[in-house]
Amino acid sequence: MVNDGADEGAAWLGVDLGTQSVRVLLVTADGTVLGSGSAPLTGRRDGVRHEQDPLRWWAALCTASRAALGAAPPGRPVGGLAVCGTSGTVLLTDGSGRPAGPALMYDDGRAAREAARARAAGLAVQDTWALPKALRLLGEYGPGLRLAHQPDLIVTRLTGTPPPADSSHALKTGYDVEREAWPEAALAQLDVPEDLLPEVVRPGTLLGEVVPAAADATGIPAGTPVLAGMTDGCAAQIASGALRPGSWNSVLGTTLVLKGAARDPVRDPAGVVYNHRAPDGTWLPGGASSVGAGTLAAHFPDAEPAVMDERAGAFEPSSAVAYPLVSPGERFPFRAPEATSLLLGDPVDDADRWAALLQGVGFAERLCLDYLHHLGAPLDGPLTFTGGGARSPYWNQLRADILGRPARVPEQTEPALGMAALAAYGASGAGSLAGVAERMVRVRTVLEPRPARTAAFAEPYARLVDALRDRGWLPAPVAEHARARLHLDAGRS
Repeated sequence: MVNDGADEGAAWLGVDLGTQSVRVLLVTADGTVLGSGSAPLTGRRDGVRHEQDPLRWWAALCTASRAALGAAPPGRPVGGLAVCGTSGTVLLTDGSGRPAGPALMYDDGRAAREAARARAAGLAVQDTWALPKALRLLGEYGPGLRLAHQPDLIVTRLTGTPPPADSSHALKTGYDVEREAWPEAALAQLDVPEDLLPEVVRPGTLLGEVVPAAADATGIPAGTPVLAGMTDGCAAQIASGALRPGSWNSVLGTTLVLKGAARDPVRDPAGVVYNHRAPDGTWLPGGASSVGAGTLAAHFPDAEPAVMDERAGAFEPSSAVAYPLVSPGERFPFRAPEATSLLLGDPVDDADRWAALLQGVGFAERLCLDYLHHLGAPLDGPLTFTGGGARSPYWNQLRADILGRPARVPEQTEPALGMAALAAYGASGAGSLAGVAERMVRVRTVLEPRPARTAAFAEPYARLVDALRDRGWLPAPVAEHARARLHLDAGRS
């Protein structure tokens, strides 16, 4: 198989700053995982408020990286590393990169007023994006500080210098990935100081090397190259190998993220779908929902998932239809800051309620794909499932049945694998990211939808679509398009 420039002798370190943990993988160019480590994270949630202490990210990284490197065979060089974080998570730092306060997490919803100001200035941003949060922080702390995205803090500690931001994380801060520049006129209209925002580089760009003090803390060898990363959704997409046009990756973690690959940007006047730019200049359209696996922990904090999955199999479909938001407001497949979780009907017991939640996430996933189809996005490539939710065989098959299309599940579903692949691509300076990723990705399972099950889920899906439309959250043309696609499915069966 073609090497695509990756060093056969080196291993690559991928770091994923998740919502609930920091995860680190050490991976060879052919996808062999030599070591893994993780450390938990906690945050503060209070209504639409969601914060974390950024210093805990570094402490968790130190624990996770030492575990990953300690499990690896001795003598294997580390060729480089890259870091991904949750999209839209930001904080303010001083000139040396020290946090000025807590980080506002990806779904913190307190900046709705600032988001409205940004939209009035001509910027297509959502209420939970990083730019509105930056404006809120600026109003709270005043000028003289620097905005940092979640990985920027870790890279600062690793290299000893505040880095440029990568364009993937900068996207939700208002960075124009087509022009590859900050929108200066709009930012001036919003009174954003010139020194607030960092310089921006493409993912895979060399940012520096691990300094001795960071090496002592993390176990990562001093001198290891540090490459600019991407958001966790893009990282999971790389880990899925879904980088050829028409391919899509559905990342089911605390929330649901869909990422695809296209030759051209997918245009969305509503601003629900946005386009990351791949390191090679192609496009990665997608969106992030507020529905996801986090709803299971919220409703059943002490449940054993495998046991509940087995019991849920008796309820296909459930007697209730759910749209299970993890936090208030929805971002994709429609923008509705006022949206709340829905439960239509009454589950007969906990197993039925669990089934409704699993199916509700699947319905949201189908609606995301219907919306992308409505926009004209290419959907003719393979679909891959990654994220923590992809660890459930039952849920994977259920989702394939609801979607009515085949899906692949890689052996390794961690976004950290995507960062290992990006590090290998960036450090090699040759080949393609798609080629490097495909060499690392190992497909574990291919799921085929069961037509009878797909047909059984059509009615509850249509019922949910109608309920979302009737509440004014889902635009009527999108609802009609989703229903039309159901009729097409029925005609093919």
